[in-house]
Amino acid sequence: MQALFQFLARHEIFIYFALGIGIVIALRGMAAAYGSMRTAVFGLERQLASRAFNGSLALIVVLAVLGLMQFCIASFIVPGRPSAFFRLTPTADVLSTLEGTLPPQIATSLAGPLPGNDLPFGAQGCVPGQIVISSPSSGSDASGIVDIVGTVDIPDFGFYKYEVAPLGSSNWATVSAGREPVRDDMLGRWDTSALTPGDFQLRLVVSDNQGHQQPPCVVVIRVIPSTPGP
Repeated sequence: MQALFQFLARHEIFIYFALGIGIVIALRGMAAAYGSMRTAVFGLERQLASRAFNGSLALIVVLAVLGLMQFCIASFIVPGRPSAFFRLTPTADVLSTLEGTLPPQIATSLAGPLPGNDLPFGAQGCVPGQIVISSPSSGSDASGIVDIVGTVDIPDFGFYKYEVAPLGSSNWATVSAGREPVRDDMLGRWDTSALTPGDFQLRLVVSDNQGHQQPPCVVVIRVIPSTPGP
């Protein structure tokens, strides 16, 4: 289902175009059937024309419903998908699990343990003024509800999403998404209360309006237990 939603969101424009062509063809068929109904002399001829008219009308309704479903999926369901609950699991080989997810220089820096709160690198893959996570900063601690602040403003902007994975894992879970450009402002919120305390990767992924995904901006955050109230 996730793959289907991603396909529909990525090819939104082409799907609308195909549905539009189908509706135009159906309208032409309906117009031709209506003309045949008006000029028909025999009852059987009029009946066949009526069936063709009704069939074209039904096809238009179906295509319109499909277009509405496509709009709802691309505009509301995909950007609003909630984060999946997952647990931090140990990873035997950090370098192999990060292959294809982070640049080689980041993978190399992850080869050793993380002492205390001193994370070995800052944000990676960010583009100033275009794709940036300003807060929380890489190496910081997080607990409870965290405000994600940053910038997503690329040419031909399409949408953005921010995802989380345990450090050393490539199993990313989408936290939230948006379809409007943002400049040094709130991107959304991240509820860390469902996560096992530990080190996590937070990445910001931006796609243009053709579905081309830009290299992600990645920071490393340490989730700590929430401090209970008095």
